[in-house]
Amino acid sequence: MLTKDTAICIRAIDYSETSQIVTFFTRATGKISAIAKGSKRPKSAFGGPIEILSFGRIVFSDSAKEKLATLTEFEPAPVSSVEDRNGGYPGFTHLSRNLFAFNCCLFAAELVNNLTHDYDPHPQLFDKFLRFLKDIQVTGHKSRDTISLLILFQLSLLKEIGLQPILSYCVNCKASHESRATSHEFYFSSSANGLICRDCEASFSDKIKLTRNAADCLADLKRIAESDEKLLSEIEKVLIYHFTELIGRPPKMGKYIQKT
Repeated sequence: MLTKDTAICIRAIDYSETSQIVTFFTRATGKISAIAKGSKRPKSAFGGPIEILSFGRIVFSDSAKEKLATLTEFEPAPVSSVEDRNGGYPGFTHLSRNLFAFNCCLFAAELVNNLTHDYDPHPQLFDKFLRFLKDIQVTGHKSRDTISLLILFQLSLLKEIGLQPILSYCVNCKASHESRATSHEFYFSSSANGLICRDCEASFSDKIKLTRNAADCLADLKRIAESDEKLLSEIEKVLIYHFTELIGRPPKMGKYIQKT
C-alpha cells in the first residue's frame, strides 16, 4: 500500500554505494524509516542524496511495519521566505551555513528521533518542529535567539510526548518556587521529572543545581526570550542532563550545543 505524507528528514545514513536509509518525521504517520533505493545516483528519482532536514512530500510503500518501508517518491516542498541561492533542495539544509544554528537543528532532530516511536503520529509536534526550523532560519545568526528557540522547542517536545516536567513548584513538597523567596538555589531531578526545592534536594541523588533566575524562567516561559545567553546556557545544561537521563545516554549533538 502506498502512503502519502508531509515529512522532514531527521536521519540519513548510507546503505550501499547507491542507496540510503532515511528516517522521516511525518505529520500524519509519525516517524518512519525507509530505504531510498538509488538515491545516491546522479540521476536518481529523488534528484540526488536525501539530506537531513530536507522537507517535502513523500510517498512510501509499507507492507509490514516491522520492516523498512520503501521510499518511492520525494518531492521537496518550498518553505515560506526561504530561497536556496545555491540551487539545492528547498527546506532547511541551507542552515548548515551557520554552524551553531545547524547544530541546534540537528540536536532537535536527534531528540525527535530518540523520543518518538515508529508509526505513532504527533501532528502538533510535527507542526512545532517545522515552526522551530522556520524560526531558526530567521534568527539563526543570533546565538541567543537560537538557543532560546531550542529551549522552547525542547519543552514543547516533552509536553507533546507526555513527559512535561513540573516547573512551577517542588515535585516533592508541592511548595511553589515563589514561596521560597529567600532561597537562591533550586534543583532539577530527572527521576522526579521536575523542580526540587533546597529543603527536599537531599532526598534525590539524581539532580542538577540551577539558580533562582533559571527556575523563574522555567516557571514562566515568557521570560526565556528576554534572558541573556548565560542564563539560557544554564537552562540548556539542565535540559541536556534531563534528555541524557531519558534516553539513557548523552545525546550525540549535546556537546555541540552546550556553551561554557
